[in-house]
Amino acid sequence: MKLAIFDCDGTLVDGQASICEAMEAAFAAADLPAPDRHTIRRIVGLSLPQALRMLAPDASEDQHAIALETYKHAFRTSRINGTLEEPLFDGMAELIERLTDAGWSLAVATGKSDRGLTSCLAAHGLIDRFVSLQTADRHPSKPDPAMLEAALIEAGATPDEAVMIGDTTFDIVMARAAGVRAIGVDWGYHSPEELLAEGAEAVATSCEHLEQLMQ
Repeated sequence: MKLAIFDCDGTLVDGQASICEAMEAAFAAADLPAPDRHTIRRIVGLSLPQALRMLAPDASEDQHAIALETYKHAFRTSRINGTLEEPLFDGMAELIERLTDAGWSLAVATGKSDRGLTSCLAAHGLIDRFVSLQTADRHPSKPDPAMLEAALIEAGATPDEAVMIGDTTFDIVMARAAGVRAIGVDWGYHSPEELLAEGAEAVATSCEHLEQLMQ
């Protein structure tokens, strides 16, 4: 068994524009000053409630509730309207095909919702490539290891047979907590230096490099 568990936003797809736009709408609806986009990108990967608590620690519960619902509504609307931007990173579709052909089982562990992840993967024709999809709907936020533990059980793999691939320190810390190898990617939202400092064994600079590091 070889199990590769991917983060989604910042690793498989580049959803930063849509995430930032939805977060800005959420903060406006809650009458809160919007964080700058660099700050928003820093929390990508966390579950939405956790992200809002980090971005607006002094906001009231009512404001958090308004922001949360507005964010979800903004994403649903953009998805229905066909304006949601979540392109695959260069080379990712081909990498997934090569890994599948080489006998890897694939999974996802993400701060997205079930609906958001399913829609994203289906739009790229990849939904059938993954044996396990773990989201924030059913687990505590990263870096809690619950998502990885569930993916291992669902895939029938042990921690030493798996590797977590992600772009944030949340992914790396989660992997370490689950006893799983962690490889970072440099095309996401946290720097390679941060990923290595948290315990990533290496940081990939391209999909081809990532494939080499996974061997």
